[in-house]
Amino acid sequence: MQIKDRERVEGGRERLTVVPESLDDLWHLQYVLEPGDRVAGDTTRRIQRNDEQMRDTGGEREPMWVAIAVDTIEFHKFANRLRVGGEIVACSREDQLGFHHTLNVEEREELSIEKRFKPDQEARLEEAEEATENPDVAIATVEEGQAHVHTVAQYGTEERATLTGPTGKGEFARERSELFAELGQVLERMDVDAIILAGPGFTKQDAYKYLEQNHSQVADQITMVDTSGVGDRGVHEVLKRGAVADVQQETRIESEAEYIDELTKRMAEGAKAAYGPEQVQQAAEYGAIERLLILDDKLRQERGPDGEWGLDVNQLVRTTEQKGGEVTVFSSEFPPGQQLSNLGGVAALLRYRLE
Repeated sequence: MQIKDRERVEGGRERLTVVPESLDDLWHLQYVLEPGDRVAGDTTRRIQRNDEQMRDTGGEREPMWVAIAVDTIEFHKFANRLRVGGEIVACSREDQLGFHHTLNVEEREELSIEKRFKPDQEARLEEAEEATENPDVAIATVEEGQAHVHTVAQYGTEERATLTGPTGKGEFARERSELFAELGQVLERMDVDAIILAGPGFTKQDAYKYLEQNHSQVADQITMVDTSGVGDRGVHEVLKRGAVADVQQETRIESEAEYIDELTKRMAEGAKAAYGPEQVQQAAEYGAIERLLILDDKLRQERGPDGEWGLDVNQLVRTTEQKGGEVTVFSSEFPPGQQLSNLGGVAALLRYRLE
């Protein structure tokens, strides 16, 4: 996610200009936007006229800029878009004011958001922005005599290393291992969460066996994919197959699963854990929360004493952060999030046990 501009506007609100660069960014935005926000961007629209002398022909859509007062937000992951609907409150064509319109927000389309941002929404935007700036997946493509390493960010790929060596086995076995050793050293220096090892034939399997024996931490991060080429061509094949998206999703799920495992372990031991709104709120007030675990769906429900929980979720997040705790928002779409839902949708790993 690119955050291109940020400014204060009237009424204590802020206006952010953002460019979502991936499906993940659109997914994040659905939890940032709320009814009552003002969202603006370029769009197309079939013209509707109030003038009885100028009938609506229902013809081609015309390009225009609109700002809408948001009333609906729908994430369509299979269509790669976020649909934001509401009444047009500003427009490059004044005759369209007051009509309802739906903005189809897609990747790499600039969007202006005007609202009072809550702490959990700020955290989501920061997470999405950091994901763009810091590549978290590397693609290593290998075949006899050469290896290439690319990093993957949400905006694209970048070549980081090209390595060459002799081909074949037998008398070249030692030199071949040197190529794998050099590859291992490059990958070891990279700050990534996952590595895709790809290429044609059996060379990648041989490279993996070498890395497993000599660079075990690197090998633990590897997922193997078959491709017909290496370098840019191999990377293109990996991306086309959706392997990077799959690995990124698995990495996120693994991280969430580790927190859930630690939580259930502590609960079984009667140790430093809390779950459910009442226990977690108490822990937050005592400053005992090390890490707050909260389901994304709960951030969208009505807040305050009249809400489903009878507590202010926004205040819970703010209190946790003010007292030095970390916050992890779980996706309700994946198994760890479903486990958290069974515990009431909110839990916490604590610094100390509450009596």
